[in-house]
Amino acid sequence: MAENCNHDCSSCAQSCSENQHVKKEPLPTTSIGKIIGVLSGKGGVGKSMVSSLLAVSLAKLGKKVGIMDADITGPSIPRIFGVTGEAYGDEGGIYPLTSSRYGIKIVSVNSMLESEDTPVLWRGPIVSGMVNQFYTDVYWEDLDYLIIDMPPGTSDVALSVLQDIPLDGLVMVTSASKLISMVVSKAIVMALKTNSHIIGLVENMASVKCPDCGRLIDIYPASDTAAIADKYQLEVLAKIPLDTNLSALADSGRIEACDEHYLDELVKKVLDL
Repeated sequence: MAENCNHDCSSCAQSCSENQHVKKEPLPTTSIGKIIGVLSGKGGVGKSMVSSLLAVSLAKLGKKVGIMDADITGPSIPRIFGVTGEAYGDEGGIYPLTSSRYGIKIVSVNSMLESEDTPVLWRGPIVSGMVNQFYTDVYWEDLDYLIIDMPPGTSDVALSVLQDIPLDGLVMVTSASKLISMVVSKAIVMALKTNSHIIGLVENMASVKCPDCGRLIDIYPASDTAAIADKYQLEVLAKIPLDTNLSALADSGRIEACDEHYLDELVKKVLDL
């Protein structure tokens, strides 16, 4: 039962503690226009790729963008952007690293470890605390958009992001696989139970792009993404194929050189928030 609550919270579809949850605040020197979370039902679906492409697309429009790598146990944002070096801070906060081409500010635990292959062997509460610090204790300064690459699934860490950080919208990443579609439904329900606004769905890896002719070849015999969208009254805003050029750019840390327009519809929705 939540504090100052006079009835049994278990009778609520959404607990009183969630209704009364106080959002965290960034440093006084920080001003953030919109905060967008990118979430998937399980790992390996491509939320880090979507987070990166969204950040680059917004930066190309002249927006000041930051990425918070909240996937503490599986961070990949620094590698995708080719950002190296160790993050540092002072008694007031943490200084983000900056991408070379568009000046995207990046905070990730991988920039604080001895090496990028050092595992993070922390329990859930410690991970959640680190995620909150990435929002409250970082010198983000003035941003038009902060993109949060969230941890996968419906764990306590993902729930902490939804409850503690004032998100303006969520992007759900899925694939045409029926298994992944089933799992992403759980993440959608979690978002709805916390009153989070879902901007739409992005389907990743549903097809492969031929490197010779550019033709898209479907990988799965059928996709459940449209059915999931209809069930929860959401829009499918993008379909990203398996693109060898895109993969090569991410692997080599040159994602800012991507000139594809896979997320154009999503970007429009984000700009309209």
